[in-house]
Amino acid sequence: MKIIHIADTHLGLAAFNRLDPESGMNLREKLMYENFLSAIDRIVLEKPDVLIHAGDLFDTVKPKTRAYTTVLEALERLHAAGVPFMVIAGNHSMVKTRYTTSPFEVLAYHPSRITTAHSFRAKSVEIGDTVFHLVPNMLNVEDYRKAFDELDISTSHHNVMVTHGLATTIQDKRLQTVGEHEIDTTMLSGAFDYIALGHYHGQCQVADNAWYSGSTEYITYGEIRDRKGGLFVDLDKGTVRPLPLPHTPMIDLGTMDCRSITPDALPGEVTRKIEARNLPAHAMVKILLESDDCSCARSFDQKALLPIRERLLDLKVQWTGMVGDTPVPVQQDLRAIDYISEFETFVKGKNLAQKDEEQVKMLGRETLLRVMAAHREA
Repeated sequence: MKIIHIADTHLGLAAFNRLDPESGMNLREKLMYENFLSAIDRIVLEKPDVLIHAGDLFDTVKPKTRAYTTVLEALERLHAAGVPFMVIAGNHSMVKTRYTTSPFEVLAYHPSRITTAHSFRAKSVEIGDTVFHLVPNMLNVEDYRKAFDELDISTSHHNVMVTHGLATTIQDKRLQTVGEHEIDTTMLSGAFDYIALGHYHGQCQVADNAWYSGSTEYITYGEIRDRKGGLFVDLDKGTVRPLPLPHTPMIDLGTMDCRSITPDALPGEVTRKIEARNLPAHAMVKILLESDDCSCARSFDQKALLPIRERLLDLKVQWTGMVGDTPVPVQQDLRAIDYISEFETFVKGKNLAQKDEEQVKMLGRETLLRVMAAHREA
């Protein structure tokens, strides 16, 4: 049995306020859809017996239409190649009550060989010589143990568990997201030939038989040193190898010593450093500027970086070496941001009850408008 294990694709995620000129769609969101379908094509070439997705297929419990159609297109390609697909709900795409319809209910109507586990119910499915035990993100942390204790481990087949959460062995890597639960290390049992984990975005092994595939894309700059892609698992040989998959690159340009550079010349020096790397189009780039002069950071001309920013998906500039040695972010021109829209999008992503969502939006709008008006007066 050969398996490909992926997780945390977060389809529907939008960021950076960049729009695709042809479709008008958020560029980050569009690239993630395109990369996901390219990744499916790459997976099909490997001819796995099963493709496993260990949670957070979608970025929210109410996926955007384009996120749905992208997954349906992926299912068509897997169906044509004869590759079964198994997916569990992660904390981002799980319903918050037992009475809410899961987004995976729609996918179940597709004629492909798709198995979903959601709505806080575990299930076991047999394919070939392997039994797959699917434990989705649960409503309460104690529900994991209950579901685990009820699994019927086969003595005549390979056993693979698929679940979503933070293993206690890496509890210091908390993502601080809603519904993030710890998986007791005792659940990473040797009774399984392989345990496919989702939630943590770094690709790593946490037990002899347990792996996080990591996210297929860089979601935040905190992941800049992580390996992205999937894992190719051969149960018969007992081997696991990284599987590179298409994704938008995130590049760390390191630290640039600015103490001998005048503020007027600094934007040009930053631009030349970026251009010297011959970076791919739409890369996400981070650079740290070192200076002990606070006035240098305050007088830094952000507009001078606009031409190079236009060639990138995002440019994250930070300062260090000043008082407290705390990096100070220098992002895009703040006057170009629609704060009201950004706040409402943020609130919508929290999946609050409708009444609570409207109240939070109303209070947020009032606060933002009041602060913006005070700034204009100043």
